[in-house]
Amino acid sequence: MKWDHINQLCDVVRETSFAIHKYHRNGHLEKVYENALGHRLRKLELGVEQQHPLTVYDEDGTILGEYFADLLIEGCLIVELKACKSVADEHIAQLLGYLKSSRIETGLLVNFGAAKLHIKKYLMTVSESGS
Repeated sequence: MKWDHINQLCDVVRETSFAIHKYHRNGHLEKVYENALGHRLRKLELGVEQQHPLTVYDEDGTILGEYFADLLIEGCLIVELKACKSVADEHIAQLLGYLKSSRIETGLLVNFGAAKLHIKKYLMTVSESGS
């Protein structure tokens, strides 16, 4: 995956999220925002999977289970959505855990629940040494 592509993809998600927040404002359930973002990104002809199961691996490659990403975009970007008053440390930890265990490098945490849209990109680079 080229970095210019992943950054462009993040920009599209940011712009689309902003447009959704501008139109719908805060106050809806998380599922409404998930459906809206999935719908609008598909209209842009992006590959979007909602509640996509991702395998969680241990450090030695053993499969531990799975979790469901709110959105998996183009197979390379996890988007974790929230609809709460403010982003908490546990929301960030959740996304970072998803990135590490699924071995996907880039994720966006988007909170539609406040008057001001919150969106932040997180990176999890898996090192060669396994540390």
